Amino acid sequence: MTSPVSPKHFTNAMRALVGNCSVITVGEGQDRSGLIVTSAMSLSAEPPLLLACINRSSSSWPLLKQYGYFGWSSLGAQHQHVAERFAGFGGVKGVDRYTGAQWITAQTGALLLEDAPAAFDCEIEEMIDRGTHSIVIGRVCAVEENADRGALVYWDGKFRSLENDL
Repeated sequence: MTSPVSPKHFTNAMRALVGNCSVITVGEGQDRSGLIVTSAMSLSAEPPLLLACINRSSSSWPLLKQYGYFGWSSLGAQHQHVAERFAGFGGVKGVDRYTGAQWITAQTGALLLEDAPAAFDCEIEEMIDRGTHSIVIGRVCAVEENADRGALVYWDGKFRSLENDL
């Protein structure tokens, strides 16, 4: 049997992968939080399902269990400030992460970034615990789109903007 890979070695290697940055929002009023993920993706078109992997030690995880819905907003090229706030740069936490951006309230009550390239309003269908994370499966209730917003990606430990070149 081979020796196990250390968590530090694994996370360093994962930095070589390019990931689309998205914000997961959850909660209501002053009981809101959210986080940046690069692990959100489509799961199924029929029915429309998404999945995101959320660390169970994050401040958002208990709110996902409590509220049963979430917003997923893909970040555009202009959203580095949003990514930094939701990543907790400068110690920003909870409801303060929402400052400096425009939000719309979706039908479930989740907040979606108003000018996101794509945003999804989701009800939690299932949470599957594996290792340090939960695989959160969301049933899509509504979709918002904004064309030509570019993308914000995470690569080599940094947020990077991709503009539409077409």
